[in-house]
Amino acid sequence: MNIGIIVYSQTGNTNSVAQKLKEQLEANGHTATMEKITTTADSSPRATEFEFTNTPKTEPYDAIIFAAAVQAFSLVPVMAAYLNQLPTLQNKKVACVVTKQLPFHWTGGNRAINKMKEICRSKGADIIGTEIIIWSKPNREENIDQCAANICSLL
Repeated sequence: MNIGIIVYSQTGNTNSVAQKLKEQLEANGHTATMEKITTTADSSPRATEFEFTNTPKTEPYDAIIFAAAVQAFSLVPVMAAYLNQLPTLQNKKVACVVTKQLPFHWTGGNRAINKMKEICRSKGADIIGTEIIIWSKPNREENIDQCAANICSLL
């Protein structure tokens, strides 16, 4: 299966999770391509107005994993804007992954995942799974490995 991993990472944490997903997918015999969403250099991560410098296409992929961070208890605005500008995700299998710093359930992980799912479903996607990685947990690497294994099992 040809899988696109489309990631927006501000600090590199989400990017490292996406890289681990790519490695696991390739080890399971899939073709995996990681593509980054980027904005103009002067865009603040909290900005609600920005210009994209790279918006990966979704058409080439059989399945897509969207990965982004939780910010201010919500989905980072860049990922929300990217997903909203997509013309369609019809007939695409989609998994959503978010990373966050705070370990508490009420700190936005579920809200961010639900926002990603809502936008993707409105574009016709078949949501096959979601994962939340809590960056501050001491067993973070095990959680990332489990996230990769869970998503691979769904494809």
